Amino acid sequence: MKFQPILDAIDREIRPLLGAEGAVASYIPALARVPATQFGIALHTREGVEACAGDASTPFSIQSISKLFTLTLAMRYLGDALWERMGREPSGNPFNSLVQLEHEQGKPRNPFINAGAIAVADRLVSRGHAKAELLAFMSDLCGEAVQLDEEVAASEAATGFRNIALANFMKSFGKIDNAVGEVLALYFNQCAIHMDCRQLARASAFLCRDGAHPFDGKPEITTERHTHRINALMLTCGTYDAAGDVAFSIGLPCKSGVGGGIVAVVPDQLTLCVWSPALDATGNSLLGLKALELFVAKTGLSIF
Repeated sequence: MKFQPILDAIDREIRPLLGAEGAVASYIPALARVPATQFGIALHTREGVEACAGDASTPFSIQSISKLFTLTLAMRYLGDALWERMGREPSGNPFNSLVQLEHEQGKPRNPFINAGAIAVADRLVSRGHAKAELLAFMSDLCGEAVQLDEEVAASEAATGFRNIALANFMKSFGKIDNAVGEVLALYFNQCAIHMDCRQLARASAFLCRDGAHPFDGKPEITTERHTHRINALMLTCGTYDAAGDVAFSIGLPCKSGVGGGIVAVVPDQLTLCVWSPALDATGNSLLGLKALELFVAKTGLSIF
């Protein structure tokens, strides 16, 4: 299948819709200034073929997409022991909900809501040098140096009151081992990683290769078993409390972030990244989801 004409067609259909609906993530000041009228799309196939369209080379804050990569590292290091501190069920609540966390005595429902990702960050902090390790991991996956947006990281830290509350709440239940400030520093930094659609499509390609590195000749990233489980969590939990609707309308494992990016996986075939900063009410990119629907309609690719 020739993907470049398909991506070009999707870009042409999305362009007239830019700026019409949705809103950028205004609760993070550094993200509130991002122009909403942008759209990018890129893919990386299992064989290494790439295609992109629109603003695919424009870097953006990956935000919660980072949870996909920290989870991969934590599963590599801890295996099934990771699940002693968190569940694997959809939350059905907003990604930063405190109510559910209290009801479940500080155990996050899944690793893709904020509480779960903070718990994962705690596991990585316990290993030491977590920030440097994460950046090296991301750079290796996409074959280019990956950087932090220091302004976004500072903005997250200055206004992340609910995340601070979540971390302290889990600490009070004995679910966080390290100093809360150290854990949150990693969490805010991982959300502030700056990448573009091309890089994210490459970096996530191990998920369509049964855990093999996106580039041939390098050591595998994770096991086939872990890859299948990460994809399953993306399908059921990867788009906040809209995961059921996304599975229904798109039918691909996805992980979104409030920076407007969404990574999607077609197992054994390709990974795809779309980006448009204007979000819907659930915190997912409004036109990013529309673009994924168009991609599935035009290619017939789905896990169902």
